[in-house]
Order: sequence, then structure tokens, then C-alpha cells
Amino acid sequence: MSHSPERHPVLLSIFQKYLSEENTAAFIHRVAAVYTCGTLERLSQHGTAEVRRAAVMALCFVSDYSSNHTVGMALNDADRGVRLIAENGIRSLWIRAGTQSQRHRLRKVMTQIQGNSLDSALQEADSLIVDAPWYSEAYNQRGQVYFKRQNFERSLRDSHQALEINPYHFPAAISMGQCYLRQGENVMALDSFRRALRLNPNLESIRTQISYLERQLEEM
Repeated sequence: MSHSPERHPVLLSIFQKYLSEENTAAFIHRVAAVYTCGTLERLSQHGTAEVRRAAVMALCFVSDYSSNHTVGMALNDADRGVRLIAENGIRSLWIRAGTQSQRHRLRKVMTQIQGNSLDSALQEADSLIVDAPWYSEAYNQRGQVYFKRQNFERSLRDSHQALEINPYHFPAAISMGQCYLRQGENVMALDSFRRALRLNPNLESIRTQISYLERQLEEM
């Protein structure tokens, strides 16, 4: 695999400075001055783990949903540091899909859910999905509303749709597993949790849940 060697020290020095300063704004400014998102995506597959860490972190800060595949693949990187950076940052890419107005409306839904204003959240999510039916995170958030209302069938449908649009959406797979559990469908729950773990091997609590369900099913 061919890369521009003179660029690697620049990216690494920017990354190391960020790790020491923890100044996100400065990191974004320095990266954007030197790299395009396309170059960062290529560097995310570099043979050196620290280069991949730097590239994936940069993408999570400066890119948008167009880098979802690259960062989604990084969830399964051989290096744990890369995996954790991808896990911590990929949701920001999901939220950045759509126009500025649509992103604002999505954040409004999320705030309403946090405040337990479920009627308002559902109304806003419905409207957003009509306007942007490709917005996977809108389905995921509406699924959370239905889950809180214990409407597990509707929550399942929305989580499934979020995964259809965005095949890296491991939280949606987890939500499906939780819905199936509450419906007493342990085999389906196990399949959903396994899917989530395949997408994101860092999910230790889900790994534990899988082991528990496997034992339960063996004893039946």
C-alpha cells in the first residue's frame, strides 16, 4: 500500500500535540490546514497503528457521514486504541448527516428524549423522518422514544430501519436485542447482540449479555 511518507510525521506531530494539550479546536485547525478527508481515510488504513489512531480521530472531528464506512471499519481495527477512538467518535458522524436544519432538529429530538418530553420528541422525529427518510439517526432516536413507551414492536422497526440505512449502527443492534428480550424472544435477542458485537468488538457488556443468554438457552 502506497502512502506519502512526508505526511506521516506531520499528522503524528499534530496528534501528539493534541494528546499533550487536549486542545480540540487547535487539532482540527492544524489537521484541516494540511489534510483532506480523502487523505485521512487512506491513512486510516496505514500499517502503523499510531497513524491510524491519528487519522481516525481526525476524521471523527473534521469529516461527516461520508466517512462512516471508514470509521465503521475502524471499529474492528487490530489496534485497541484505534477501535476506541472510532467507537467514541463515530456517533458524531451519524449526527452530521443532513442539512444544518435537519441536524438541528435531530439534536432537538435528542434533548427532548433526555428531558423525557416523549410526545414532543415523537412529533419532531416523525416530521424529520418525513423530510429526511434516509436519516438513520432519526430512526434510531424515534426508536428510543418507542422503547421508553414500551412499544417494543415500533422500536424494533425503527432500529431495524436505522441498521438498514447505516450498517455500522451498533447501538441500533443493541436496541433490537433489548426489545427482543422484553418480548421474551431470547434467540432473536442473542442474534441482535451478536450482530452488535461483530460491528463493535469493544462492547464488553454485550459480550457478557451474550454469554448469559447462551447459557440460558443451553439449559432450556
